[in-house]
Amino acid sequence: MKQFWSNVIQYRGTHYDFGFTQGEQLRDSPILVNRQKQWGPRKDRHFLINPAEVKQSLLTFAPGIWDEIRGLADALGMNMDDAIRLFGGYYLEYGRSGCSIFTDPQYMIRNYDSHPASYEGRYLLYKPSDQGYAVIGPSMQITGRIDGMNEKGLVMGYNFTHRKQSGDGFLCNMIGRMILETCANVEEAISLLKAIPHRHSFSYVLLDRSGESYVVEASPREVAARKSNVCTNHFYLLDKENRYRQEESRRREEAIQEQQQQATDPYEAFRVMNDSEKRIYSTKYDAAAGTLHTAAYFPRQMKAWFAIGPDRKPVIIDFNKWLQGENVKVKRIKGRLDYPKPFVNMALI
Repeated sequence: MKQFWSNVIQYRGTHYDFGFTQGEQLRDSPILVNRQKQWGPRKDRHFLINPAEVKQSLLTFAPGIWDEIRGLADALGMNMDDAIRLFGGYYLEYGRSGCSIFTDPQYMIRNYDSHPASYEGRYLLYKPSDQGYAVIGPSMQITGRIDGMNEKGLVMGYNFTHRKQSGDGFLCNMIGRMILETCANVEEAISLLKAIPHRHSFSYVLLDRSGESYVVEASPREVAARKSNVCTNHFYLLDKENRYRQEESRRREEAIQEQQQQATDPYEAFRVMNDSEKRIYSTKYDAAAGTLHTAAYFPRQMKAWFAIGPDRKPVIIDFNKWLQGENVKVKRIKGRLDYPKPFVNMALI
């Protein structure tokens, strides 16, 4: 087992200043260098975008994020076309992944399953002073979010279905950021998911302080919402969008349903997802389906739990206290994975 970590990043201020600060941090980080190595010759094929189209879409749905990208570009001495390709969350291939989510009226618990080499190791708390809601959660492609909660108590996580028959549109991580930054409740999030263009097929799981949980099945062709408290990697309403093989996804779904019935409190529910012997936590890292983090969000308490690796006690963050101005004292969230190579934030790969 090798030690891994996520850096905790806290910021209050405008989107542009937040982007500029992140750009300064990235200059001293191996993240962008590693990303360029990983994308390599594929970037010319997968980065074909219309910058004006991306700009207009961001200004329509989440204008603050456009300002954040401008700040990143200025700090990194990068032209806007390159910044949009790197940070715009639009029309770039997304590797397949696993992921499992369980919700209760008071919390969401999520296993994020993917390849360690794709993981940025950045856990952010950001409160904008210009527009949009404050958000807590881990990042993807710097500006996007893998899962998270906002100051209104809206919680979001997403699960991969497939990337075949992709379309022009935003990636899951940017869509997640847009939801958390611009939507106050589940209803607003569903409306946004029906309005924005989707690159790939994903399920977006939503929970707010009302206690109602929805799974929104979204593809480049259609979006449909249903009430549910368990989600893995297959659709129900958009069945024609599913991958041919669904056995492993359905097995995890059944295991969650079976074991969560016995969980009597949030910590036991967290253990169902994070304990290595419970049949839900995965170590299939080379197949891009190993569990990297387990996250829990409590919209009524405004608290977040986070753990890297299996069989861990979660780091607990009081988001409400942070919103009131009390900084989180944790600088890094550490854990251990059975994988030899680091996250992209830890060292040059």
